[in-house]
Amino acid sequence: MLDYERLKILTESAKYDVSCSSSGSSRKNTKDGIGNASVCGICHSFTEDGRCISLLKILMTNKCSYDCQYCVNRRSNDVPRAEATPDEICELVMNFYMRNMIEGLFLSSAVCVSPDNTMQKLTETVYKLRKLYKFNGYIHLKGIPSADRNLIIKAGELADRMSFNVELPSESSLKLLAPQKTKNGIFEPMSFMSDEYKQAKTLRYDKFLPAGQTTQMIVGASPESDGKIVRLAQGLYGKFALKRVYYSSYIPTNYTNPNLPVTGAGLLREHRLYQADWLLRFYGFKAEEILDENENLSENFDPKCHWALKHPEFFPVEINSAPPEVLVRVPGIGFKSATKIVKARKYGSLKFDDLFKMRVVMKRAASFITCRGKFFGTENQDKRVLLLTDTESAKQISFFENAETAPAAFLSEL
Repeated sequence: MLDYERLKILTESAKYDVSCSSSGSSRKNTKDGIGNASVCGICHSFTEDGRCISLLKILMTNKCSYDCQYCVNRRSNDVPRAEATPDEICELVMNFYMRNMIEGLFLSSAVCVSPDNTMQKLTETVYKLRKLYKFNGYIHLKGIPSADRNLIIKAGELADRMSFNVELPSESSLKLLAPQKTKNGIFEPMSFMSDEYKQAKTLRYDKFLPAGQTTQMIVGASPESDGKIVRLAQGLYGKFALKRVYYSSYIPTNYTNPNLPVTGAGLLREHRLYQADWLLRFYGFKAEEILDENENLSENFDPKCHWALKHPEFFPVEINSAPPEVLVRVPGIGFKSATKIVKARKYGSLKFDDLFKMRVVMKRAASFITCRGKFFGTENQDKRVLLLTDTESAKQISFFENAETAPAAFLSEL
């Protein structure tokens, strides 16, 4: 049985991995099994610092053989160490799941002894959960770069989703801050897992990694520009058909290495990268369209607004005739709004009042559109209405005014 102290160490060590997404997987329960995963099956709760807690996020071990300078679990760091066996992880998952405390598992590990040794234990854990404990719930498994191909493929046959973290956006930064890791060691498993996934889809065999692959990049630990990160993400989506690229703002854990910044990257930069990522995946934008002249994302404006302000020749857009791919490039109009507009104008031309009812954000859209040839905004767009907020005071939203004391008071009332 996994004792409390080890559980605390292993879950605390896992908090830097990002896994907050719906499952994207449809794994039905069996007669003698327990649990299931559905496409929208992972519902999330968040701790105050933004971590997702609906999945049990845990490391197999934080006893790492590598010395990645940006990582809290690096070999040279003086932190409490712990490890768990595959059976202990399985018992913990089943115990938590049957108590309705979790809906799935996110399992990762530091590289202990060697990549193959670590990947073997991770695969053994998932195998036992599926075959011995008959667990059919959602499992996201962190793959170990440079591990044996057969072990990784076996894990892909058992897990719903796997991820191999790029971590740093350039090979030079990887060599400087994580010398035991290589670019090929990360991209090779992503490549053959992508090939296996595509082949499984072609053969209508949906049991191989049904929720696909993801990866994660640390933002701000190395000096690469936003442009380098966005272009790399664009390439990963195109080449490996990734489901998501996660961006994690660097949190300083090493103040002795002169190659690392002493301050974090901040939530605003991370937020802008997620906005840009959304435009790449769903809105048809290219990296070069949303970057500024310095190969960065604007701090003052979200990427779509920044693009719109740079391209006045594209506007105004006539709501009653513009095709959907043009409508979604208008600030304040998303996919849902564009779909409503296209459907509604089949029955008659739209007025500005209709757009309000369709939840178009007119504060943003007004100066970029016309309705029936009429312009609703001002000739000189007031850029202040497109600003995010006061970026100097941007902070994480909390349910509680006093985040330190209110949760205890709130719980006492239940």
